[in-house]
Amino acid sequence: MKRNPFFDNARIFLIFLVVFGHMIQPFIDESRGINTLYTWIYTFHMPAFILLAGFFAKGLGNKDYIIQLAKKLIMPYIIFQLLYTGYYFFIGKADWQSTLFYPQWALWFLISLFCWHMLLYWFKKIPAGLSVMIAVQLGLIVGYFGDIGHTFSLSRTFVFFPFFLIGYFITEKQIMQVKQKGVKIASVFIMATLAVAVYYLPAINTDWLLGSTSYADLGLPVYGGLARLGVYMIATLMVISILSWVPRSKMWFTPIGSRTLYVYLLHGFFIQFFREADVFKISNALDVIGLGIISAVLVLVLSSKPILGITQPLMEGKATVIKNAHIGKTNKKSAQTKA
Repeated sequence: MKRNPFFDNARIFLIFLVVFGHMIQPFIDESRGINTLYTWIYTFHMPAFILLAGFFAKGLGNKDYIIQLAKKLIMPYIIFQLLYTGYYFFIGKADWQSTLFYPQWALWFLISLFCWHMLLYWFKKIPAGLSVMIAVQLGLIVGYFGDIGHTFSLSRTFVFFPFFLIGYFITEKQIMQVKQKGVKIASVFIMATLAVAVYYLPAINTDWLLGSTSYADLGLPVYGGLARLGVYMIATLMVISILSWVPRSKMWFTPIGSRTLYVYLLHGFFIQFFREADVFKISNALDVIGLGIISAVLVLVLSSKPILGITQPLMEGKATVIKNAHIGKTNKKSAQTKA
């Protein structure tokens, strides 16, 4: 199949927002504008990222498939969990965790992604509409159990599973329907309305958007399910709105879209250092733009071939980037000798 640039463009845009969101998070209490931007981004960036992950999921469920998934997701999780634990201790991070079962910061995504692939074995056998409805019900129910939280990323696994499942069932033709002119026009109204609402309405607890906290801890022990259902609806509208503006033609940055997992796993070393060292301050809009530029540079650097060559053994357990570079140099020298 020919690779559709739309999906890579979407992933590079979303991974930029992941990095940028983490950059501005320490300043959300200092400015209503930054809090609005942060909340606005978090309504859709992980649901959209997860939906795209589901779109590319095969869901075979056989032994070889599970083994390959474990190598691709569980082994990097263990390696980076240990690396981040040691790194947090080294930089003096106060709330670092020492247990293997409590994902450090952004590493929850690897555990949840593995679980979503496993859940597909059963959910793909159910008609798509009913399957998604069951997943939504599970996402609503888990919030009533305080013991289902950050450990093993269990809460987030169920809360975000509906987006992964929708991505699995949806076709490329259906996704591309978001590019219609009417959808684009409506998306501008939706995105602007949400931004204005977040800015002027009373501040909401952004933990609602993270999916790892029980309703009791969020202050709605009885009606938390209704609130999460509202979050689901807003996230769905925002995912459609954002994807409608993603370009579908190949851009200079499109190839980076296939390397977003590297950026996701590596950017935390920089973000946490910036936070502990208190490197940045925000006093005006130019400072926010500056953090956006730094975020973009981080994405470009962490997705570059040299970084891929160095970290691929940790991420994938192989070194094809280095080998291919060596073969390329050898062939070039051979061609020069013949000439």
